[in-house]
Amino acid sequence: MLSVNLKRTLQPPLRTIQLSLAALWIYQGLVPKILFQAQDELRIWLLQGFDESLALALMQLSGAAEMMFGCLLLMLKPSRLLHGLNILAMLGLSLLIIALEPLYFSKAFNPFVMNGAMAALSACALQLLRIAESPRPAAER
Repeated sequence: MLSVNLKRTLQPPLRTIQLSLAALWIYQGLVPKILFQAQDELRIWLLQGFDESLALALMQLSGAAEMMFGCLLLMLKPSRLLHGLNILAMLGLSLLIIALEPLYFSKAFNPFVMNGAMAALSACALQLLRIAESPRPAAER
């Protein structure tokens, strides 16, 4: 069984990952989608065939959903489910952008940078959770 000290040692990096992802999700939902209604964000909805008023409403709704996911990351303890969902969301959003407007990936602050980093944080969290849940110390494996 893992020592209590090792489990305690893993908690700060897991919490840092969780807080970082929460801040990113909340920011991405609030700032470009709700507060400032960024044209690039709106364009993604328009490219899906929605008229402008519906696209704007869907953009704001997606922003609220992103903020809710960020709040879940703030309120819940680190889990495989949350981090698995984060990785799936990052992959899904990346694939959506590739399908709709692949040129976004050539811009300076592109989806690859943000989505890749957020998925990598969750991959690290999953590795730490695996260690924390392991019945044997890592040195014995």
